[in-house]
Amino acid sequence: MKIAVGAVVEGATSLNYKTGKWRDQRPIIDESLCKNCGICEMVCPDSAVHEVNKHYEIDYDYCKGCGLCARECTAEAIKMIPEVK
Repeated sequence: MKIAVGAVVEGATSLNYKTGKWRDQRPIIDESLCKNCGICEMVCPDSAVHEVNKHYEIDYDYCKGCGLCARECTAEAIKMIPEVK
């Protein structure tokens, strides 16, 4: 389903909508700093962060660049960089 930028949608439906095109910045995980604590996965409002093979990856189709993962990362392993389109 296609939705307009800035639309308000029903809660708990983030995986139904690819919000990645909204992003103006993107999180990058530095695996050498990551402690694999899972905080980034827990705080992501769009379920865009997942553990894969004992490390964390970001699904940019769903990441809207809110920065919560970077703000909450106690290891400071996630940095936000400008999105290049």
